Amino acid sequence: MDFLENYNHKKNIRFSSFKFALIEAQKRNLKNFVETGVARGKVKFLFFTKINWKDGMSTMIFSDYVKFMNGYLTSCDIEKKNIENAKKFINKKNKDFVKFVVDDSLNFLENYDKKIDFLYLDSLDGHFKEASDHQLKEITVAYKYLHKDSLVLLDDKGSKTNLSIDYMKKNNLKIINETNEQVLLSF
Repeated sequence: MDFLENYNHKKNIRFSSFKFALIEAQKRNLKNFVETGVARGKVKFLFFTKINWKDGMSTMIFSDYVKFMNGYLTSCDIEKKNIENAKKFINKKNKDFVKFVVDDSLNFLENYDKKIDFLYLDSLDGHFKEASDHQLKEITVAYKYLHKDSLVLLDDKGSKTNLSIDYMKKNNLKIINETNEQVLLSF
């Protein structure tokens, strides 16, 4: 997975967490990725969008992984503008491995109809007071799609993960990796 080094940028504070998670996903042969909240980059000069390494650029790294594994990524975001920005960042060679959905993450997850190998919950930024409740609702809805080898990666540790971590621990998931920004759980 040499592509991982493309994301080893000094500003990418989530790199080690993503690297650990994807190496673990490869060991488990996980191919069906679901992401709520896309990597949006940041706007420069009113119209130009560029990579925001502080966000980790999840959609880019996941699209590289699923192409490498011949898998599939479904990325959902409530904002069409965020989806359009995320599309700009993924490699053109990866487009056949990614589906973008403009929808509320709860509605999207409620209507999802496949088993989820790898779930990344990063919708609703952590500075919103309802972010913890929202992430808890997401995992509550998505839980039925998980299986014994699934991985769940939570972003914005501390600001929105406390309720969802408690829920997952009560439902037999365990923390297998934890950084200042993210928590990775598995059965």
